[in-house]
Amino acid sequence: MSGQTALLIGATGATGRHVLRELLKDPQFTRVGEFGRRSLPESELHGVDTSKLQRKVVDFEKLDEKEWKEGRWDIVYITLGTTRNQAGSAEAFEKIDREYVINAAKAAKSTDPSHHQRLVYLSSGGANASSSFLYTRSKGLTERGLASLGYSDFIAFQPGVLAGAQRGESRMAETVAGWVTGVLSHVTSSVQIHVADLARSIVTAGKLGTAGLPKSVSAGQAPAQEGASAYTTISNAGAIALSKEN
Repeated sequence: MSGQTALLIGATGATGRHVLRELLKDPQFTRVGEFGRRSLPESELHGVDTSKLQRKVVDFEKLDEKEWKEGRWDIVYITLGTTRNQAGSAEAFEKIDREYVINAAKAAKSTDPSHHQRLVYLSSGGANASSSFLYTRSKGLTERGLASLGYSDFIAFQPGVLAGAQRGESRMAETVAGWVTGVLSHVTSSVQIHVADLARSIVTAGKLGTAGLPKSVSAGQAPAQEGASAYTTISNAGAIALSKEN
């Protein structure tokens, strides 16, 4: 299919910046939106044609649904997220990680029933709405919230540790974990993925949709529950497999 439009929410993150470059380089997309609290610096897009890029700095506390829906986005990609340390508190973390994400997806959802939209969300390995851990519980609850919005197709990526991530803060524990998972990645594909590979997989999944995913991805399905429709999940190993399909 050609002539599609894509909206990316969260382009300044470790994975999002790679997703934006992939979207801009892909001829399948004739229009690409980048909505977020801030825009990715021009230097990050050096060498990429940005003529089809539409940028908008938004206030997630006061979303103007009209301007979001006017875009009639065919595929909505969400890579927005944070950490408790960055947010400053558990409450602030959940507001950004869950409330902002769900509200943005809702704002981008078309009111035209004939417009089939696909939603692709970067979640996390271990996402579980019943988890006792804040991070994985928030991701699980966010997935459930997104699944209740009525998109024609919803795909959630659940990767492991992200290799090659550019961070604006020092994370010693993450550095140590990255070293360990880097070693383990030589014997298993379930623990780590490079952000560039993950970005390619995310864009590809949006283009193919659940029905078009190759068998090598071994996509899972989260069951429908509590007002949320069933949706597709892609594990770390599945994301690696999909990145090799391009």
